[in-house]
Amino acid sequence: MVTAILNELELQKDFLNNKTVETIYFGGGTPSLLDTSELNTIFDKIHSLHSVANNAEITLEANPDDLTKTKLAELKNTPINRLSIGIQSFFEDDLKFMNRAHNAAEAQGCIENAQALGFENLTIDLIYGTPTMSDQQWNSNIQRAMNFQIPHLSCYCLTVEPNTALDHFVKTKKVPPVDEEQSAQQFEMLIKTATKNNYIHYEISNFALDGWYSKHNSSYWKGKPYLGIGPSAHSFDGMDRQWNIAHNQQYLKSIDGGVVPFEKEILTTDQRYNEYIMTGLRTIWGCDLKNVKAFGEIYEKHFLNIIQAFLQDKSVFEKNKIYSLTSKGKLLADRITMELFFEE
Repeated sequence: MVTAILNELELQKDFLNNKTVETIYFGGGTPSLLDTSELNTIFDKIHSLHSVANNAEITLEANPDDLTKTKLAELKNTPINRLSIGIQSFFEDDLKFMNRAHNAAEAQGCIENAQALGFENLTIDLIYGTPTMSDQQWNSNIQRAMNFQIPHLSCYCLTVEPNTALDHFVKTKKVPPVDEEQSAQQFEMLIKTATKNNYIHYEISNFALDGWYSKHNSSYWKGKPYLGIGPSAHSFDGMDRQWNIAHNQQYLKSIDGGVVPFEKEILTTDQRYNEYIMTGLRTIWGCDLKNVKAFGEIYEKHFLNIIQAFLQDKSVFEKNKIYSLTSKGKLLADRITMELFFEE
């Protein structure tokens, strides 16, 4: 797989048109399985093909049980300067419900060890809205994360995806359905506590101390081009989107033959407008009317017509022709976005 990744980097070297690489993100699957030499080999290849910014944000996703003291010490010998850790919860019953491989002690221990070894730029994932999580436990999860002075939090509401084990358990009544009222209440608790502790709610699911926004995710939300390498990886050049096949063996075979196995979608103006609305409204940068205008007069008229109702009910506010969600609007983000979508 590492050899294939190196080969795909070579095959895709012109995708970014010589743009400086500002972020590198090892995600999806278990990139923490890579050892130091494998990671550094990939970095060497990236540097040989691209100009990488001196202050590039370089993130590795990992599960708490993977981040042993030994593993963390090894990672210090790579260019990785940011860790994204899938904590989910600091409570045992929540972790068992979510079928996580790590336990509560490992959740806490990996953060302590990472900080002790000098990893300052940390982000952790937390999940709320599970049947096992009381408001008191959720508040404790938030407080514990903040007591660690973790500069970035990604917090997601539990969702039941079709055809998953959780979906089956809900349908067979082995697990209660998601309580939407409680989920909304826990989301409001999160916003209130985070704000009180100087975290900026810069995207619906993301909170950061000043200066600690995720540069990588922010690039997605701002529509910047990006290159994805490996099975299932997605890429975007500003107008078109492509994604590699998910099947590992087929991917390896195709790359070995010198062909990147991807499908491509040329985005229509409707799709690009809708994606701008979807990503813009979720962030503190909002939707700028001048950017809406750039899609065409019909989109501007549609946007201004629909947005009026949300301005009146104070779920959206406008400043200098930039439209953003209010605290009330953040609870209704999906509905507002759907209303603003353009479909002929």
